[in-house]
Amino acid sequence: MRLDQEEQSTNIEDRRGIRVSPGLATGGIGTIAILLIGLFLGIDPSVLLQNNTNVDTSQPPPAQQGSAPDETREFVSRVLGSTERTWSDTFQQSGRQYEKPTLVLFSDSVRSACGFTSAASGPFYCPEELKVYLDLDFFRELRNRFQAPGDFAQAYVIAHEIGHHVQNQLGILQKMQGRQSRSGSQANAVSVRVELQADCLAGIWASSANRTRKILQEGDVEEGLNAAAQIGDDRIQKRAQGYVVPEGFTHGSAQQRVRWFRRGLASGDPNQCDTFSVGQV
Repeated sequence: MRLDQEEQSTNIEDRRGIRVSPGLATGGIGTIAILLIGLFLGIDPSVLLQNNTNVDTSQPPPAQQGSAPDETREFVSRVLGSTERTWSDTFQQSGRQYEKPTLVLFSDSVRSACGFTSAASGPFYCPEELKVYLDLDFFRELRNRFQAPGDFAQAYVIAHEIGHHVQNQLGILQKMQGRQSRSGSQANAVSVRVELQADCLAGIWASSANRTRKILQEGDVEEGLNAAAQIGDDRIQKRAQGYVVPEGFTHGSAQQRVRWFRRGLASGDPNQCDTFSVGQV
């Protein structure tokens, strides 16, 4: 990727090195919101609803610990800055104002308005506080465990979570929460459509950023498509348990995720990302 023309975002909250421990659950609307967020690793969201957290303030601040390479933080901030520019322009064209999210870097576990989350859950978006949470070790997992190396694969992960923020800004997440609560056994199917739309919106970002700043280099698109495929529900289930249960999908199959990411990338048109109106995704 070529990000030298992209400005670093200042909306980074660095909590790396701050240790948290599970506490008593508080419940509330956050427990509902987190069901919609979904997890890249296919973890049951109910795991996240069991506990709140307490912060151990005896630990020194992240800046003193330097727990991750600065170049990785810079990469994340430039990708985030690129998404901010893309979506600010896109919203402005439709007469809206884009409220920039905050990206929280953490290590091991973190407390958010959506509850206690361990790094094993993967990156996630918390709509209650307009924040994306990311443990940078996930990039290592993406490369080694999921066989999805490359900087554009990492950028796709960030852009997917920002896609959830765009959905939140447009009121889509709230509508889908209501649909999930009414759909009962079809709640997972609704979640799949939410996640596939976020994949498509990630493609919209990549298309726009490349059109205006030429960020894509040879092999980048293949990296992104491979990442989308490797974290498909079918492949995750196959690795974890040796067989696939489509009824348990929450993010979509490898084929679906690739198709919708490619659709956004090829069209550059957010109107092409309506996963809720099509018969089959």
